[in-house]
Amino acid sequence: MKEALSVLCLVLLVTVSEAAVTKPKFGDFIECLRYRTSPENPITDSISIADNTTTFLSSYLSYTKNKRYSSPNFKKLLAIVAAKHVSHVQATVVCAKTNGIQLRIRSGGHDLEGLSYRSSVPFVILDMFNLRSITVDVSSKKAWVQAGATLGELYVKINEASQTLAFPAGVCPTVGVGGHISGGGYGNLMRKFGITVDHVVDAQLIDVNGKLLNRATMGEDLFWAIRGGGGASFGVILSWKINLVEVPKILTVFKVNKTLEQGGTDVLYKWQLVATKFPDDLFMRAWPQIVNGTKRGERTIAVVLYAQFLGPADKLMAIMNQSLPDLGLKREDCHEMSWFNTTLFWADYPVGTPKSVLLDRPTNPGFFKSKSDYVKTPIPKEGLEKLWKTMFKFNNIVWMQFNPYGGVMDRIPSTATAFPHRKGNFFKVQYSTTWLDANATETSLSMMKELYEVAEPYVSSNPREAFFNYRDIDIGSNPSSETDVDEAKIYGYKYFLGNLKRLMQVKAKYDPENFFKNEQSIPPVRVM
Repeated sequence: MKEALSVLCLVLLVTVSEAAVTKPKFGDFIECLRYRTSPENPITDSISIADNTTTFLSSYLSYTKNKRYSSPNFKKLLAIVAAKHVSHVQATVVCAKTNGIQLRIRSGGHDLEGLSYRSSVPFVILDMFNLRSITVDVSSKKAWVQAGATLGELYVKINEASQTLAFPAGVCPTVGVGGHISGGGYGNLMRKFGITVDHVVDAQLIDVNGKLLNRATMGEDLFWAIRGGGGASFGVILSWKINLVEVPKILTVFKVNKTLEQGGTDVLYKWQLVATKFPDDLFMRAWPQIVNGTKRGERTIAVVLYAQFLGPADKLMAIMNQSLPDLGLKREDCHEMSWFNTTLFWADYPVGTPKSVLLDRPTNPGFFKSKSDYVKTPIPKEGLEKLWKTMFKFNNIVWMQFNPYGGVMDRIPSTATAFPHRKGNFFKVQYSTTWLDANATETSLSMMKELYEVAEPYVSSNPREAFFNYRDIDIGSNPSSETDVDEAKIYGYKYFLGNLKRLMQVKAKYDPENFFKNEQSIPPVRVM
């Protein structure tokens, strides 16, 4: 791929350096906001000027999910605009652009590297959390959901309207819909129904000129790009129109642990051979993690197998007994429940938890670091054992999540949406570590790099693929102030593979001056 692209003549439309950014006129920016909004929808109450007060800090921290970035850079962060009306979004875009102020767009705050709320040049955060309306139409099996809504809020709303409709999105209920969908968010229905972007039928987007566009007015190329290419390179996603999917009244879930002493490595190796071949109705995540051993002070690894089956327990038992008997699944391990109750199960809430818990928006972030990989062939047992050995070096919580592919993911073309990772994958890996003490940050980041290096022989290569929604600054990035094409191609090919070229052309067409940018944004490039 790299060789083919090297012969193309790439023309960079713009590269903005920090020196070229005019000194922002913050007073003019605030005045512009007031001028461009109406008295019927006043913006004044939505603006928090950056200062070292408790009020401002709580506004900043309320959607800062990674404690590594919990101290705002007051020399650079000028204000937070928590938009309450579409006109607030439009005004913020236009006023930031005309006054030389960079914009960062935050919906749920789960950007793993905090790029939605930090920058090293003067910037404003456009916070979308107030724009969270959801309307479900059961007769057409469709819903409109605004970018600031969370997955938990969407699931509750769907459940209030229907017991047999669902949406194939993620299992973390506090994730914001805007970023989750635009980056190609996935969940435990992916083998049956694909991922979020496969069910988006319309969208509302504020473009670089402050215009409100929908699918018809934005055009199919831009509509293609925001489905998996990330929205923040192209505009501000205001809302999504999604197709809901039909699910049975009864689903079955289970969660079973196998420690290394119980043959966890063997079970995980065999899981790799069958997880993509299961019926499309079955999704089984493998989740190796460090746990306490049976003796005091001892640690081991437990391979936790989480499964969801679109059907009754007896049918699931028959599949497991035939395909993965080594797991030793028992009927009492299986729990039959509605789709909505599975969302509580996957979010780790005990049976009987009221559904209102999914409406919570907690503000207690921890320190963490995540990375990702795609695996095309089974990892041999000696490879797994090398990974275990590295995990034992961590002093804090560490885990790997293996999310199986196969099913419909093998049948959707890689070019259907901007999200490219389709056929040919056994599973996607998310590596994560969390810690409580800021002093452990350097060691934790170093250990994650080591784990990632140990995994290298067993994962995709040329490029080593990565999942855009598991943002990872280590795989390539630009400074806040500029977008260098060669650097952008490094991280861009890992995230978007062959779709990067088309994404760059769409960017050049709709944001040629590169206003919407961050450290891992798409560069505006025309391929001649």
